[in-house]
Amino acid sequence: MRLNILTIYLKEMREVLRDRKTLIFMVVLPTLVVPVLMNVMIGFIVKAEKKAQTETLTFAIFGAEHLPDLANAFSEEKGFEKKDIPQEAIASAIEEDKIKFGLVIPQTAPEQFERGEQVAVQFYYNNASVTSKVKNRASKVIREFGERCRSERLAGLGLGTPQEQEHLLNPITIEEHNTADMREVLGERVGGILPYMFIIFCFMGAMYPAIDLGAGEKERGTLETLLLAPIRRYQIVLGKFFVIFTTGVTAALLCLTSFGVMLAVKGQEITGELGEIIASVSVVDLVLIAAMLIPTAAMFAALLLSISIYAKSFKEASAYCGPLNFLVIMPAFIAMLPMVKLDWYWAMVPITNISLAIKELIKGTMNYGMLTAILGSSVVIAGALLFFCSRWFEREAVLFRK
Repeated sequence: MRLNILTIYLKEMREVLRDRKTLIFMVVLPTLVVPVLMNVMIGFIVKAEKKAQTETLTFAIFGAEHLPDLANAFSEEKGFEKKDIPQEAIASAIEEDKIKFGLVIPQTAPEQFERGEQVAVQFYYNNASVTSKVKNRASKVIREFGERCRSERLAGLGLGTPQEQEHLLNPITIEEHNTADMREVLGERVGGILPYMFIIFCFMGAMYPAIDLGAGEKERGTLETLLLAPIRRYQIVLGKFFVIFTTGVTAALLCLTSFGVMLAVKGQEITGELGEIIASVSVVDLVLIAAMLIPTAAMFAALLLSISIYAKSFKEASAYCGPLNFLVIMPAFIAMLPMVKLDWYWAMVPITNISLAIKELIKGTMNYGMLTAILGSSVVIAGALLFFCSRWFEREAVLFRK
């Protein structure tokens, strides 16, 4: 029996490896996409953050004569450049990127200051950019100016020392103790996208060989010849299944390997907390991730082979796999939602449990007892799908649909 399965496996694997499209999805894309994408993301984030902190912010201020000290505070601060535009053109100037922000000081500011009242300064800016630091940098200047004014007012009331002023303004303080380390924080924010990529490449690596080994053989007319061979049908199914499983798991593991290599390289290049976080993802974590991708590849292989066997043509099988691709993406996407956490309920949900477990491993907060349940349930589901595929292959109405 083993010899028959091995013979089918080697025959089908040779045919699959001759397909250039399969090699692209199984080897090239998983190996190149992850490091390229992660390098682009990290480079973009670092560059955008540096630019946002160091770029010169052009601004316009109106009513500076009402509060000259505030206007001087911006003139003395590095990284700000004043522009002259009409007041009614503030919004359009910001939209056209002529200025980054605009300030309007009310005419009543001097009188309000004399009476010790608050002065409401109008601040105009565009908050559409996620990486924009305009508000933070401008607010910092205004806040520091306000703190100087406050200290002068409090000193006039007889509270001259900074300690007396601090006790009056903040009678109760909060001492924060964050129980989550930086690896957990970063893993929570970006850990969801990585299992999504691993699962998608695992699915794509298995999809094209599955279509070719089922529907493709029907179109070529070679399936009938294979069925006439003195081999049990479940052995044919197992031979084809192991080929599809091999391509799917190879794509997933290559994707994971390229991610691990990128972590090793970036961990040495990047210094500070980010470098420490990258270096903290250990080989053991990567091995456990690989262990969870193996039953995932088995589930995809059995399911895709069942669909391919049912389809009458390569085109029909591709049409069926399109919606299935969406059904695979959705459970993986659910793990990216902030309200979804790994518990015993989600540990039983296929695909989502794998995504959540990989996310927890990246964060360094994995419950290993739950990991056993996830692996066990995934193996059971993969076995059930393979059993269904084997029985499906034995039905003449499925193999020779008209």
